[in-house]
Amino acid sequence: MMRLIKDFFIRNWALKLLSLGLAFLLWLILIPEEKVFSEKTLTVPLETRNLPPEYEIVEKSLATIEITLRAPNRLLNQIISADVSAVLNLGKATDRQEDFPLNPDIITAPAEAKVVRVFPNKVRLKLERAKEELMEVSPVLLGKVRQGFTIERIDLVPSKVFVRGPASKFNPKDKIRTTPVDITDLALTTEFEADLILPKPELRFTTAQTKAKIRVVLSAK
Repeated sequence: MMRLIKDFFIRNWALKLLSLGLAFLLWLILIPEEKVFSEKTLTVPLETRNLPPEYEIVEKSLATIEITLRAPNRLLNQIISADVSAVLNLGKATDRQEDFPLNPDIITAPAEAKVVRVFPNKVRLKLERAKEELMEVSPVLLGKVRQGFTIERIDLVPSKVFVRGPASKFNPKDKIRTTPVDITDLALTTEFEADLILPKPELRFTTAQTKAKIRVVLSAK
């Protein structure tokens, strides 16, 4: 009996192996493409939304995460990072929580794709109480006006702008600066437009006001 079994596998083994290979190839050709699944890993940005208005994010340990998807080959080959989003809902976050779980529920992917892995499985965020303040604008002038003239006054619009950010990033001495304005050899009253520069990168303007008009009023000595 054992000999018969052995002869079955050994006799014409090359033809049998070829037949098996052809059968597998035929199976691959005939099977519908939507029945063949594979996996792909993509790197996508980690977004945060619905942060309570009383908080600011001061530290974020991750900017991107890796998402592994399983889908039919027909679809998987077409999926790119732009088709997938990772959104962490911070609607219930407080400054007492630092670690936030990352799981498939935060991922939005094409309908036929299944999220099988999210890496890493958590992100560390540091939240801080927010503050809003009306901050003074300070013009920056370069050079000297023409001899025989003096600066009578400087009119600035706006002279103050609302700024928002983490409370710890505000300092009573802070001011918003303008980009430098060159008044070298100036001999008549002139108005300039300059961009506003915040004192710290963690702060931001609360309105679309990001420029100021600087009117340098001259008078003869």
